[in-house]
Amino acid sequence: MGEESEIKGPSALEYEEKLDLGVEFQSTEEIQVPEKLIDQVVGQEHAVEIIKTAANQKRHVLLIGEPGTGKSMLGQAMAELLPTENLEDILVFPNPEDENMPKIKTVPACQGRRIVERYREKAKSQESIKSYILLLVIFTVMMALFLQFSATTLLMGLFVIILTIMALSNMRLKTSVLVPKLLIDNCGRAKAPFVDATGAHAGALLGDVRHDPFQSGGLGTPAHERVEPGMIHRAHRGVLFIDEIATLTLKMQQSLLTAMQEKKFPITGQSEMSSGAMVRTEPVPCDFILVAAGNLDTVDKMHPALRSRIRGYGYEVYMRTTMPDTLENRRKLVQFVAQEVLRDGKIPHFTRDAVEEIVREAQRRGGRKGHLTLRLRDLGGIVRAAGDIAVKKGKKHVEREDVLEAMRMAKPLEKQLADWYIERKKEYQVIKSEGSEIGRVNGLAVIGEQSGIVLPIEAVVAPAASKEEGKIIVTGKLGEIAKEAVQNVSAIIKRYKGEDISRYDIHVQFLQTYEGVEGDSASISVATAVISALEEIPIRQDVAMTGSLSVRGEVLPIGGATPKIEAAIEAGIKTVIIPKSNEKDVFLSPDKAEKIKIVPVETIDQVLEVALEEGEHKDTLIARIKDALPLSH
Repeated sequence: MGEESEIKGPSALEYEEKLDLGVEFQSTEEIQVPEKLIDQVVGQEHAVEIIKTAANQKRHVLLIGEPGTGKSMLGQAMAELLPTENLEDILVFPNPEDENMPKIKTVPACQGRRIVERYREKAKSQESIKSYILLLVIFTVMMALFLQFSATTLLMGLFVIILTIMALSNMRLKTSVLVPKLLIDNCGRAKAPFVDATGAHAGALLGDVRHDPFQSGGLGTPAHERVEPGMIHRAHRGVLFIDEIATLTLKMQQSLLTAMQEKKFPITGQSEMSSGAMVRTEPVPCDFILVAAGNLDTVDKMHPALRSRIRGYGYEVYMRTTMPDTLENRRKLVQFVAQEVLRDGKIPHFTRDAVEEIVREAQRRGGRKGHLTLRLRDLGGIVRAAGDIAVKKGKKHVEREDVLEAMRMAKPLEKQLADWYIERKKEYQVIKSEGSEIGRVNGLAVIGEQSGIVLPIEAVVAPAASKEEGKIIVTGKLGEIAKEAVQNVSAIIKRYKGEDISRYDIHVQFLQTYEGVEGDSASISVATAVISALEEIPIRQDVAMTGSLSVRGEVLPIGGATPKIEAAIEAGIKTVIIPKSNEKDVFLSPDKAEKIKIVPVETIDQVLEVALEEGEHKDTLIARIKDALPLSH
């Protein structure tokens, strides 16, 4: 097949050698963790610079990227960068002219408590006066009884005392209304407010007025005391963080936009059935910086005016999922492990060997040669699982074996599903790893992000039932991908076979696929199955393959090379075909590397050279395909 190369993954020697981490240490106890959150952010330097600028200039920020890349951490870091000297308290006062329109007053931080305390002292003094009045009335009644005791005098005295108590009670309600309510108290804050409003309902986000079942007879709670601030008000002079912002209703997004523009928003009852709906305060200050976050599909679902506001008066940032595998970035991952240990507070520190294994896992999960993953939440899960194992064993430090055990134990759901799938399908002979069959190939796919799965594909070619043209009939959950792959291979077949494949009906089936299988990396698998069925040449079942196919016959790079190869190993496959461009993306442990033969390829003829059963017909076919491909060799 021309120049053939094969790899067996990184050698055992490479794994036994010390991995240069860019810093010398015995355990992560020796690693200094920065005090400020902004300095703890790993691998998102472009986002850090924008957050610093946005904090300085008070700009809104939209963070778009995959989960676990540090969006919420950046929001908290921004709050630390904001000044605290201009923080304010917000009070709500009764309105004597209209009880349902309470007044709002803003004062510097800590003054709010003093104002409320003054009003309470005044109320207490009024309560004392009423107590003296009641005592005076009781004393007068007793004196009257002492001077002239009679049933009439006693009844009149009791009547006067009861009447006085009722009058004083009514006076108490009127005077208590004069005590304001402290809505927002920022006294003693060491940093600006950070409010996580992710998934908040309208009342929690925009503020609400509690329902009052006793609205008459002097028993009701004054309107101003029922006012509750929203998260937009609690974030005044600070950061309002909303993850998955597109999950907010369009009405709430519109209200949020209004609050951002006006920097103040009145509080009213959110339920029409509540007495609070009758109450509407004066506009309440809400001068916050919005840090909105989400995935790529968030952009399409956002209110266009809200996104325009952020884009026009702030920044949009795409969070990176990998960073270059340099000594500087490895040093940052060491710092990350130390940070996770301190943040968790319940696990011991990691030895150098244990940190090495975490960095190797970051290389493996990077999915690209020369890159480290930045999905640090998932990596932090391994750190905590390894720490829990060390605690269970009574160790003072987390060691390499604890990290390896954590990676085996703390499998994501997709990986557990993939393992179950392989086990069951081997049991029922759905996945075959021996012999050869016409039109049947072992493809490879990914479930979730890091879990590989063997994907058996079968193809049958028959003369077209329709006189006009043949059909491509696909079953399984990857129908659109299969159709595209067949269309691509049809161009190659036309060139080498000299006839139009529209004369045939092509049936392709993905055997028992599951929801969540991703990508178009089954292209070369579908092409191999169709060519095998068309030419009636068997495919080796101890071979699995992954790769995308161009109409020119080139095998293009795919994602998830390592988890796919690991799935093939677990299924008992002996040889795996991968795109040449993914050759350096493979990270296998020594015990796995020795179980598999990995063949990197660049063109479809090289795929067929490895996958098809030996024979004269095969040699003739590959020669014809080579001549037909519009590629130079």
